[in-house]
Amino acid sequence: MLIKINNEKKETPASNVQELAEELKLPATGVAIAINNEIVTRAQWQSTKLSDGIEITIIKAACGG
Repeated sequence: MLIKINNEKKETPASNVQELAEELKLPATGVAIAINNEIVTRAQWQSTKLSDGIEITIIKAACGG
């Protein structure tokens, strides 16, 4: 399936957000994911299916100043 992550096209075998997070090795905390500009809560990752052409935004919290 071909999706767009942070404006870059990516081919993925993941069928839901949880599988995608695992594939991308995202940390267990400090990450927000939005699909087509709508936040998907971590509790919804397993049940939120991916489909061809969706746009995903991944935001990682950063420390510093």
